[in-house]
Amino acid sequence: MLISLKEAKEYLRVDGDEEDTLITSLIVAAQEYLKNATGKSFDSTNELARLFCLVLVVDWYENRTYIAGKIG
Repeated sequence: MLISLKEAKEYLRVDGDEEDTLITSLIVAAQEYLKNATGKSFDSTNELARLFCLVLVVDWYENRTYIAGKIG
């Protein structure tokens, strides 16, 4: 994984483990999004890829209610 659950939770400022499943799925989705958008695979040594995934995770996490409201 480009970023760990612990890193994402620190970046999000989330305590506790109630949201771990959601955050983990967002991490996986962000990595897949980056791979699909670029056609390349990245590892954890690529700081720009790591930051991109963190930014996506934060955006999706913070805006999940709005998106869910639009879909449903």
